[in-house]
Amino acid sequence: MKKFVSVNELSFGVYVTQLDRPWTETPFVFQGFLLNSEAQLATLHKFCKSVCIDTEKGADVKSTPAGSGTFTVLQSIRQKVTYEEKIEVNVELPAAREAHIKTTAVLTDVFGSIQSGKALDAPRIQGAVTSMTESVVRNPDAMLLLARMKEKDAKTLDRAMSVSIYMITFGRFLSLPREQLHVLGLLGLLQDVGKLRLPDELLYKTDPLSPLEIAVCKKHLQHSIAILKETTGLPEELPALAALHHERVDGSGYPMGLKGPQIGLVGCIAGLVDSFDAMTESKPYGETMPPARALKLLYDERNTKYDGPLVEQFIQCIGTYPVGAIVELHSGEIGIVIARNPRMKLYPRVMVIYDVHKKPLKATKIIQEAGIKRTLPKGSVEIDTAKYFL
Repeated sequence: MKKFVSVNELSFGVYVTQLDRPWTETPFVFQGFLLNSEAQLATLHKFCKSVCIDTEKGADVKSTPAGSGTFTVLQSIRQKVTYEEKIEVNVELPAAREAHIKTTAVLTDVFGSIQSGKALDAPRIQGAVTSMTESVVRNPDAMLLLARMKEKDAKTLDRAMSVSIYMITFGRFLSLPREQLHVLGLLGLLQDVGKLRLPDELLYKTDPLSPLEIAVCKKHLQHSIAILKETTGLPEELPALAALHHERVDGSGYPMGLKGPQIGLVGCIAGLVDSFDAMTESKPYGETMPPARALKLLYDERNTKYDGPLVEQFIQCIGTYPVGAIVELHSGEIGIVIARNPRMKLYPRVMVIYDVHKKPLKATKIIQEAGIKRTLPKGSVEIDTAKYFL
């Protein structure tokens, strides 16, 4: 919803979509932006008496009280949509696989365009995200399963797809409107495209990075913003949103050191999902965590690095045993979680791959309500996931 408010009512997290004077008479470069800095606010006070805000793209002025210690970005949600799962995961899987293949092809072309200095094909990107979003709306488990099955690495940025899928799924869980799910999907897919302009030796380095190398890596945000600004046909707020997924609610993040409501709902979702995916993915350096441990770490850092209530909602969304997780059952068998169980969250649907002696089954079997002993790190068990899902 769009509405005019006094500049004196503004607070961080609102999306300014229109001024009470022409944009050309102000220093603002873009016609529409997320209010997240004192400099922006000071400029608005200098040039305007009132502005129009869009509560579908940012917070409402009544939802972001300055200095409130009880603020949560969930308060900025003004409209909710009820989504129903009417399709079983096995029925949705073919359509999800088609969307997955389509997005993979688009990502390959996108990354090739960036590396060769060409413009991004915004219509194809929009179409790919639309396909993924439609699948997630019907039943998120199919896309989540494919996201966890795909092998990823820093150079190709294939993990951009899983971040995108998680962000769409989490937005669906929060009952956000369909158009916001699309923005979340685009952001997850493109917020790290600037890494393609970093030196390969940094992306693949297995030793700890030096302070100088860390500073160079952080510049990927500037590259991402520049690439998205140069691309026509994407939502106008996307470049500003791409700068937020490394901010933290206690102000310890970068590049601007924003706090709490300054980051906004979409920025907090992006940071939370990006952290979870980074923790749980295979990498040439550092430790790959089982999903349950990653969720525990996020929970421990709620209200410091991450918005507390948002973390709790994310854990509810993903579940103790996320779709795609490799798990060991109490029986000793090993399998893959292929669907959640809304009625009994600790007993998801599991496809068993290995028997109690850790030998591959000749024919897999499905356990509808599996008793799980523990989750296992990705890569700890040799499973040709493409054989079953890709």
